Amino acid sequence: MDIKLDPSRDDLPLMANTSHILVKHYVLDLDVDFESQIIEGTIVLFFESGNKFKKQSSSTEETYPSESNKACKFRTPEPCHIPVTNTRTVSSKMGYNDFVICGKGEKDTSGKDGNHDNQEQASGISSSKYCCDAGNHGSEDFLLVLDCCDLSVLKVEEVDVAAVPGIEKFTRSPKLRNQIVCELVALPADRWREQLDYYARCSQAPGCGELLFDIDTWSLQIRKTGVQTATDFPHAIRIQYTTKPQGRSVTWTSDQSGRPCVYTMGSPINNRALFPCQEPPVAMSTWQATVRAAASFVVLMSGENSAKPTQLREGCSSWHYYVTMPMPASTFTIAVGSWTETKPEICSSDDLATEKSFSPFEADFRYVGVCGHMEYPCRFQNASATTQEIIPHRVFAPVCLKGACQETLLPLIPPCLSAAHSVLGTHPFSRLDVLIVPANFPSLGMARPNKEKTGHVSDSGSSVIKHGLNPDKVFMQVHYLKGYFLLRFLARRLGDDTYFSFLRKFVHKFHGQLILSQDFLQMLLESIPEERRLELSVENIFQDWLESSGIPQPLQRERLAGAECGLVRQVSAEVAKWVRVNRRPRKRKRKETEEVLEKLLPDQLVLLLEHLLEQRTLNPRTLQRLERTYHLSEQDAEVRHRWCELVVKHKYTEAYRHVERFLQEDQAMGIYLYGELMVSEDARQQRLARRCFELSKEQMDRSSAEVVAEMLY
Repeated sequence: MDIKLDPSRDDLPLMANTSHILVKHYVLDLDVDFESQIIEGTIVLFFESGNKFKKQSSSTEETYPSESNKACKFRTPEPCHIPVTNTRTVSSKMGYNDFVICGKGEKDTSGKDGNHDNQEQASGISSSKYCCDAGNHGSEDFLLVLDCCDLSVLKVEEVDVAAVPGIEKFTRSPKLRNQIVCELVALPADRWREQLDYYARCSQAPGCGELLFDIDTWSLQIRKTGVQTATDFPHAIRIQYTTKPQGRSVTWTSDQSGRPCVYTMGSPINNRALFPCQEPPVAMSTWQATVRAAASFVVLMSGENSAKPTQLREGCSSWHYYVTMPMPASTFTIAVGSWTETKPEICSSDDLATEKSFSPFEADFRYVGVCGHMEYPCRFQNASATTQEIIPHRVFAPVCLKGACQETLLPLIPPCLSAAHSVLGTHPFSRLDVLIVPANFPSLGMARPNKEKTGHVSDSGSSVIKHGLNPDKVFMQVHYLKGYFLLRFLARRLGDDTYFSFLRKFVHKFHGQLILSQDFLQMLLESIPEERRLELSVENIFQDWLESSGIPQPLQRERLAGAECGLVRQVSAEVAKWVRVNRRPRKRKRKETEEVLEKLLPDQLVLLLEHLLEQRTLNPRTLQRLERTYHLSEQDAEVRHRWCELVVKHKYTEAYRHVERFLQEDQAMGIYLYGELMVSEDARQQRLARRCFELSKEQMDRSSAEVVAEMLY
């Protein structure tokens, strides 16, 4: 069934049948085309059968009910045949067209006329139970379901991994394709480089039969005729596909220098419009990717290696990244643009020594402790890596911001990395890339779903994310704020030494694993002697902080106590001065003394402006002096946001240019200002809001644009 959801109201389905079969590794081979705004190529998926696999007919529940009990009919494949691949859509660079061998030892089934993409939607397909009548058998076939959206799938085929030269070196069954994949994914962590090499070789092996597939709004369904269990389903498949310009997993835009770029931006649908995948976090996998783009572009990805470009031909470069730590598919990121790397002018030998990279290949794994995660080359088991305070890092930015990054950002990264190491211990990754993203990056939408936010999980592993497609939810910050203040509350209640010591132990115990809030709180309380728990329990923390609306009682008490803080008292004194300044008449008596205003920190400025927002009126003279005293238009985004709120509230027209700048340069935070401008019912402010939106809407992410459009029209 093609599920039609209302994106302003309904839940987001996770369709992948992860209880039956799991992706263990992805190999992506992609071309980025800025002219057509598409990413095209292939992805090869390597599977491991789940522990609940059985004939698909045994599923007892569906995530979504079918509108019809009518059987779904995939077109019947033709006899065994290896089709000639369209050379326009699959580049010969990928190598597998050079193979002409069909693997022996397993029945080969393929066809050239059994498949269709988004243009031919089928009805009657269920996410968790599949009933098939292909016209030549009466059995039910196993159905692989992948999360997929806004993609054009051109071809799906089984990969003949048995045809890879040298594959017999590490497998006991060189003729059984599924057995080869099982042994490949099970290689021990210290053979990770060999494993990646064979993944790459297998991904370039020839196809040995096209697979039937169908695609609807939220999923890609694949089957092989006559295969009735996940165990017998091909464990290596290749999908040829292209993204769509309107796909919601990436944003095609311009950077601050006006040059084209594309990047993954924390979409509510995660990466399913970038590549077919298993979306539920339980599907932890590794990946490697080769990405080609014009030589003028830099390709950055969330890989473990510091990739460098390889020139393929004049005007075209290739970049290769990989990860060896299994993670959910939603953590895969890519950014392609005309970025420039910002390097420090002087690099001391001490810095070089501190930042020496310890890759898994070079690591001396002495098993410092026992890890609870699945096996991978873990830095927590590398004695040298555990003492590395500052990991290697690179900073990329648009050309126009290179100087500012070199002056302001670069010096901050080493002390931040060192502080993170001192508090949390071993850095889980061997390196870090920092990118200055375009102004339309939806920074308030980066939260990812967890198990507690999904609905009923079916036997197949499919589920839903509550309100996952509601664009308004992206901008609700209550959960972020409550979470922040809960951590602050716990730290103050327990004392910094106890709290930070626990954090370090927690990270060491649970690194590389999926965890819930309950895990964190339970371990925290168990690590404290009962007499020091001060009546804290998981139940009352949930009651006070998660299940109750409004400001939690403990936070209200802390807020009253915080009024005694010296920095807060200083702000209160400055607020009183500004109130007096605002009340003074235009013509003052000669003997009146001028108020002496103190310098304030950025956080103090935010608090000052919030207090002034509570004032019923502030006259233009006061606002003008306020801006000049603290140079508010040059402060950080948090301060400028409060300043713009004051400007809008008091209709201070002299500073409307600051509001326009904020709406265009700080688009994610600017969403709230659009609301303030429209609520004021001031014609000039409403024209300003509509003008800024018209200038920015093509660059805004879809959720932000939808929310603002509803406010304005």
